[in-house]
Amino acid sequence: MSQFIESIKVEDKEIFLLDQHQKRVNETFSYFGKEVSINLADIFKSLEHDEDGLYKLRIVYDLTGTYRTQMIPYAMSEISDFQLVENNSYDYSFKFEDRKELEKMKILSKAAEIIIVKNNHITDSSYSNLLFKKGKDWFTPKTFLLNGVQRQHLLKSKKIKEAEITLQNLNDYSHFQLINAMNEFDDAYSYPINCIKNLPKNSDQIEL
Repeated sequence: MSQFIESIKVEDKEIFLLDQHQKRVNETFSYFGKEVSINLADIFKSLEHDEDGLYKLRIVYDLTGTYRTQMIPYAMSEISDFQLVENNSYDYSFKFEDRKELEKMKILSKAAEIIIVKNNHITDSSYSNLLFKKGKDWFTPKTFLLNGVQRQHLLKSKKIKEAEITLQNLNDYSHFQLINAMNEFDDAYSYPINCIKNLPKNSDQIEL
């Protein structure tokens, strides 16, 4: 049976974006024809977590409602370089625990992190949605693999906008950053676009 995962930010005993995480879990159960879901608020309460600091609450569950949890201390890490990797068939519409294909793409790359290109369009990194900066504004690709909770939150609060970001217009952006449930929107954690090792200089020089 397929297993799914939620990674939820917990800081100083406070849980973040709980409604968005619960919505995703409910939609997963519903899509696969299950009427019952798991209650993330109850799970967090049952852990009686009383530690200050930043943690990732990792919940792995299946469609029977069976789950297991880990509360993991968390710190953001800086990534040295990125590589564009083409995969036109990969589908990650649900947050599956099985990440073998993602890990395979990453191993075959020549960089610390990958940016997945699907049908010429920029999608996500191996573990996050992406934002790209043009002028003073930040944009996220319309062609995401997974519509992450942080992405949804930032769009709803109008802090970012959607855009069609392709190999051909990638150089129109000056910086990019990675966002997910643990990594929030923050200019201080952005990377210059030339951190992408195989960044095409123009449409005639695209090699993946």
